[in-house]
Amino acid sequence: MRTRCFKPLMIASLTVVFAAAVHAEDADVGKAEFQASCASCHGADGKGKGPVSEQLKVPPADLTALAKHNNGVFPINAVYETIDGRKAISAHGTHEMPIWGERFNPVKSLPHTVDPTYDALDLSRDLREVVVRTRILTVIDYLNRIQQK
Repeated sequence: MRTRCFKPLMIASLTVVFAAAVHAEDADVGKAEFQASCASCHGADGKGKGPVSEQLKVPPADLTALAKHNNGVFPINAVYETIDGRKAISAHGTHEMPIWGERFNPVKSLPHTVDPTYDALDLSRDLREVVVRTRILTVIDYLNRIQQK
């Protein structure tokens, strides 16, 4: 009984903490996540000229032009699927090995293989999914805000 009550309470608490961080005056969680996970290739400004961009076989996309190339509409779903690995981008690597590692995958972010039976009982499993989804959504929010007008 306590387990059923604990999970929703923890998820709600974590969501409140992330929401508070996003709304803090000096915090831009989406920008920070973008800088940590995407800027090395796409550049600090998102225009595709990051420090390692010249070493790549496929030039990184200008992420500030996503809406421009989609009839003025920011493609939220396509961006989400690209980040979480469902939509394949050859430069990002395979679904099993995206360029940014395990940061956006709640299941593979474990340091070792876990017995599936044990993992199903793991209280932190739902929390890992919330954390990963929140990371992805903060990046999407940031990208939406830096779109060319």
